[in-house]
Amino acid sequence: MQTAEHEVTSARHPLEPLSAGEIEAAAAIVRADRQLGESIQFVYITLLEPAKAEVYSYSGGAAVDRQAFVVLRDRAVREVYEAVVSLGHREVRSWRQVPGVQAPLTGDEIAAYEEVVKQDPRWQQAMRRRGVTDFDRARMDPWPAGYNGPEDAPERGRFLRPLTWVSSGEDGDNAYARPVDGLIVRFDLDRMQVVDVEDHGTVPLAPRPGNYTAAAISTPENFPSFSEGPRTDLRPVEIIQPSGASFEVSGHEVRWQRWRLRVGFTPREGLVLHDVGYEDKGEVRPILYRASLSEMFIPYGDPAPTQYRKNVFDMGEAGIGMLANSLELGCDCLGDIYYFDGFVNDNQGRAVRIANAICMHEEDNGVLWKHTDYRSGRAEVRRSRRLVISMFATVGNYDYGFFWYFCQDGSIEYEVKLTGIISNGSLPAGARPRYGTLVAPGVYGPNHQHIFCVRLDLTVDGPRNSVTECDSVPVEPGPDNPHGNAWEVSRTPLRRESEAQRLANTNSARFWRIENSARRNAVGDPVAYRLEPGPSTPPLQQPDTHAIRRAQFATRNLWVTAYHPDELFAAGTYPYQHPGGAGLPEWVQADRPLENTDLVVWHTFVAHHVVRSEDWPVMPVATAGFKLRPDGFFDGNPGLDVPEPASHARDHHAAGHEAEEGHR
Repeated sequence: MQTAEHEVTSARHPLEPLSAGEIEAAAAIVRADRQLGESIQFVYITLLEPAKAEVYSYSGGAAVDRQAFVVLRDRAVREVYEAVVSLGHREVRSWRQVPGVQAPLTGDEIAAYEEVVKQDPRWQQAMRRRGVTDFDRARMDPWPAGYNGPEDAPERGRFLRPLTWVSSGEDGDNAYARPVDGLIVRFDLDRMQVVDVEDHGTVPLAPRPGNYTAAAISTPENFPSFSEGPRTDLRPVEIIQPSGASFEVSGHEVRWQRWRLRVGFTPREGLVLHDVGYEDKGEVRPILYRASLSEMFIPYGDPAPTQYRKNVFDMGEAGIGMLANSLELGCDCLGDIYYFDGFVNDNQGRAVRIANAICMHEEDNGVLWKHTDYRSGRAEVRRSRRLVISMFATVGNYDYGFFWYFCQDGSIEYEVKLTGIISNGSLPAGARPRYGTLVAPGVYGPNHQHIFCVRLDLTVDGPRNSVTECDSVPVEPGPDNPHGNAWEVSRTPLRRESEAQRLANTNSARFWRIENSARRNAVGDPVAYRLEPGPSTPPLQQPDTHAIRRAQFATRNLWVTAYHPDELFAAGTYPYQHPGGAGLPEWVQADRPLENTDLVVWHTFVAHHVVRSEDWPVMPVATAGFKLRPDGFFDGNPGLDVPEPASHARDHHAAGHEAEEGHR
């Protein structure tokens, strides 16, 4: 196991994440320059990435004026500010107020609200009606208020909508097994007080615990089918690399096989990739300048009072990097592991180290390619190995794993792994949910979706690219299709932003080629990578709902925009209580041209969750993602030079020796 070390120096690469020292220096510079008081909260302190031209012209070891981008909120005047800080010159380069927005939730707010709610007499009375008098057993999750009408407008205040569950009080108990249905609190985060309590009727608490630890499943009242405890017939599997891993790491730069890339980390996006390229014939050919998850939107499809206002933007309202897990060897990652720490800030501007926030390792990925000559019986086969770069974040009840895979055939895959505990509701005994699935007596999981949007700043063999939509279509019967079997690939160039708002289509096996017409492959075609879309169920809420107005990015599986350094987040920079229209739908109104230019591809894919009883009490991993595959980028299979497995080589040698002996 290895871990990246961090130094504070102007000679660091321009894209290296901020170190702990740089985070605290940025906060100190802003505090001194603006004479900030106690009411200021530092929301985010992150690297301000320099212009592309500066990154491209950087030579190793050169001094760089590294800059920090700082988001602050003044609780006294209820305003959000942005600052740019030069760390090398120790000065504030810019300071501006951002009117009419709400910043993401802060750690201080999350730590403070719950005890205040528990002291509210209206909430206490509602809990007593449900038979709960020991309020220490209550557990709350800080659901953002969202936007459900003018009362939620950012200028009206800063609100939270906490939901309540009840623990047994025992250590390690799963409080999510006992949701308090129909009880909704509106909480003012600036005044730190309860504004309103809605009680839509008492539903009995669920009767059965939902504990899932090894000790708990041995208790019959938890899960009778597991009363014998954990399995005893599972034999060890050991991942051993006696010569170590095949990758090389320098700071945050990674070299593995033919791949070259940089690993980044921000408090909002978590894992970010930079400067991804592939070495081909001695040349490192660029593919991606920057890649990250831009937004997550989770709308619920149940009209019940507790459920219909659940529509959260986990990146923009909370921050996936802020919620990153410290990963553990043998649990989250296996093999010869390299870890990158993540550094974020607390609300006083102090650096917080998230140890082992990002895990990198190699793993066997089955067969890369194979053919058996049926005449001779000789087989040529190569095993596939891939580089895995991943992180996990816990967002209340759900846990998300974010995985990038780099493969020896030149392909890149992105996968989200969803696990944790479903956000649920209660039902009276004998009732069945219309808009969800009963998972235990008195507990149901509402229908919902997890909608992800990944931002891909592509540089396929250079910064000037175009996008073509490709559909497999049957040819009309006639002279060109006399036997009725012909089909072709229809290619539609997406020339402007107004044309580049597209849906996936499994019936035509639709994919999108990101092409560089200035460079051709061996057969004369433009070099390209193709985006093969992930699962694409559209949002099922009505298009005029507040939730969909706020998440317009989710209505298309592909958006293409001309590059702009400030356009990073699909739902806009500040979605907390935003009424909608920000981000992608706003930017594409410019209808910028997209041919042979620096462009960004945004891909929206969906984990459509119709809950199963097997998702309770803790959910087995479900996955969603997409692929970027070379499509004419190489002149042939780039994995031909992968060596054959050692055992296969020995078998070939032995077979050849036997054949020679037989001939003699």
